[in-house]
Amino acid sequence: QVQLVESGGGLVQPGGSLRLSCVASVRLFSGYAMGWYRQAPGKQRELVARITGGSTIYADSVKGRFTISRDNDKNTVSLQMNSLKPEDTAIYYCKVDLYTSSVWGQGTQVTVSS
Repeated sequence: QVQLVESGGGLVQPGGSLRLSCVASVRLFSGYAMGWYRQAPGKQRELVARITGGSTIYADSVKGRFTISRDNDKNTVSLQMNSLKPEDTAIYYCKVDLYTSSVWGQGTQVTVSS
């Protein structure tokens, strides 16, 4: 049973940075896609960034500001978030796409406010 645990959320001022981490309970095949999603109040959950092997994709709203990375030896996927904006405020979730199912983490709150 794969479990994902996110950390690194918090309160930050506009223009600031945060780094989110997601640790898997078991070693994951590097071919499994892992991603970060977010859900703001009253909005649908949306893809932020996703990494599969060495390939990455980003939402247009975060391109140039956020960077996703993966450390297969540590079973970790991270999201470096720079130049944060108030509209980045949301609960951020980690997800892994296995061959037959997907697993979500419990989420970590990111609040960007002065």
